[in-house]
Amino acid sequence: MPKDNEKKPKDGKRVPLRQAESRKIASDGIKTSRDFAKVMSTLMGDLLSGAVEPRVANAVCNAGGKLLRMVELQHKYGKRPAEEEERVLALVS
Repeated sequence: MPKDNEKKPKDGKRVPLRQAESRKIASDGIKTSRDFAKVMSTLMGDLLSGAVEPRVANAVCNAGGKLLRMVELQHKYGKRPAEEEERVLALVS
């Protein structure tokens, strides 16, 4: 039986009634902390409305946590090349 916010087409797969807003925002790329915050807050709304499955939201949150960890390591251990403004963390030497 489909949930309130889903329709069930003939092939039996459930489809959300509205498209996930977070997918649209993330497709432009996450380059700044504002982009990250916007995607994550929109993802919460999409999850609550049923536009995103819990397992997809979980995967996005796990990936987001790893992204934040990489930024933290970059600031802590990264070296700043002379011509660059951002620090770069070498993962392999």
